[in-house]
Amino acid sequence: MAEQFFGRGAATPDQVRTQAAPLFERLCLIGAGLIGSSIARAARAKGGIARSIVAHTRRPETLDRIRALGFADVVEPDAARAVAGADGVILCVPVGAYAGVMREIAPHLAPGCILTDVGSTKGSVIRDLRPLLPPGVHLVPAHPMAGTEHSGPDAGFAELFEGRYCILTPLREGDPAATERVAELWRRCGSMVERMDAETHDKVVAIVSHLPHLIAFTICGTADDLAEETREAVLRFAASGFRDFTRIAASDVDMWRDIFLNNRDALLEMLARFTEDSHALARAVRWGQADFIEDRIRRGRRIRRGLIERRQA
Repeated sequence: MAEQFFGRGAATPDQVRTQAAPLFERLCLIGAGLIGSSIARAARAKGGIARSIVAHTRRPETLDRIRALGFADVVEPDAARAVAGADGVILCVPVGAYAGVMREIAPHLAPGCILTDVGSTKGSVIRDLRPLLPPGVHLVPAHPMAGTEHSGPDAGFAELFEGRYCILTPLREGDPAATERVAELWRRCGSMVERMDAETHDKVVAIVSHLPHLIAFTICGTADDLAEETREAVLRFAASGFRDFTRIAASDVDMWRDIFLNNRDALLEMLARFTEDSHALARAVRWGQADFIEDRIRRGRRIRRGLIERRQA
């Protein structure tokens, strides 16, 4: 069996991928905000992902900005023309827009094309896309677990996905080869790839992502509702804990509105569990149950250590 060595003067794994034939000849990004523009930048920086990158968005000022930034080969305001001839299409818009976008692009998707996405909910994605999927087009839902509080084409950077997980939720009837191509796309972007069913995915992200955002928005709303003099003191003397909440709460409005509405059941289930646990901790504070309080703090520290050990902190 041949072995490949990466010693002095030999090609590194990243260089081997760069020299390999691209996964896609024409990769179309529907939406070019933080995630879409980061995919395009990663494709430019790392190579081996796409021979040509097409970016579509509707706003003229965003189209002009994409042209100025230069991370796409083609900038196309018409979604139908953008996907024409593409062998890969990635939806990078809020999940609430998927059904409308799909109705627009479905007649123009080429046979053999792989359609994937970056949405934070997967049950709703399958619900909205699968009924409109043309014959011969392969749907591979995906969710890169990476992001910042910033948005727009200027916010993206090539290293966003490095060392982060990307979860695929392939359809039971899906094409394994198409799923592997999407997995390899994310590996070449620097991600670690996992696969799970859509229902499990939505419950997992409800607790690790969606509920924390809901709590952050609520805490900032509570602070904003305080009397004027108290609110000013909150902003002036905010400690790191509150600042962390404000960072999360600064996230994109449209995206998070759609996430909450499209992962409603899983989010409400996790919110109910959190509410019960918070009431239990409140009772412990009220009645001076130090052991209970210490247990909750220790469990939080243990979770944090686990994240650090997995390099996800």
